[in-house]
Amino acid sequence: MLTLEGYYDGETVRTLGKIRAQKNQKLIIIILDEFVEEIPQKKNVHTARGMLAKYADSNLREQEATAWDKAVVEKYGNV
Repeated sequence: MLTLEGYYDGETVRTLGKIRAQKNQKLIIIILDEFVEEIPQKKNVHTARGMLAKYADSNLREQEATAWDKAVVEKYGNV
């Protein structure tokens, strides 16, 4: 049997140590009347713009405005 400390952050149970349990292993969770100091959570806010910025090619920006039109003409011809 293993004892592990943790806390509930209002959404999920967070552990203060590494869990050494196997998949589908039963757990017993006991809720105490004690509280821990709130640990500030680091927020990782990523936007598509920020994540994809490294792939941006400023030389191609002028071509973006007409890219859809060109692709349709290539695939279906000038209808």
